[in-house]
Amino acid sequence: MTKKIGFIVGSLREGSFNKLVAKKFASLLPEGFEASFIEIGNLPFYNEDLEVEGKVPAEWTAFREALSAVDGVFFFTPEYNRSVPAALKNALDVGSRPYGASSWGGKPALVVSVSPGAIAGFGANHHLRQSLVFLDMPTLQQPEAYIGGITNLIDENNEINPDTVSFFETIIAKYIELFQRFN
Repeated sequence: MTKKIGFIVGSLREGSFNKLVAKKFASLLPEGFEASFIEIGNLPFYNEDLEVEGKVPAEWTAFREALSAVDGVFFFTPEYNRSVPAALKNALDVGSRPYGASSWGGKPALVVSVSPGAIAGFGANHHLRQSLVFLDMPTLQQPEAYIGGITNLIDENNEINPDTVSFFETIIAKYIELFQRFN
């Protein structure tokens, strides 16, 4: 049976480097695994006042259903002001509610931070990991997936260099080991 991995990209920008990397990761998944990209840009901000019958936004319901349909999650995040983008944090909040019915719990996770900068989204990567602990998502620890200097790792056609792709393959292989421990 094919296992579905939810792909959540924290950058909403059309030309996002995180989207580029996420698509490459999706193409590298081994047989028996498939990527399911889950949209977060359309989610209204979480507001507990809407968490009552008849008021829950349809986008929240669709997002929670999409999360429930996946077996694991890959997060791709840029760093905004040493943390994760608001859209990504909002998605974490929407998926964790209503209280006691989190859609995240127990799903093995991978955090990849992608940046043109040298520190590779370190702050965002670690802030996201902190939230995943609370959400009860076992998260790949090693190898750490900081992809810094991304503009130096792609060519004029946005093709990622082979050494970097090889690193992505190593990350995925280790994630699959983690995934199999929890499934």
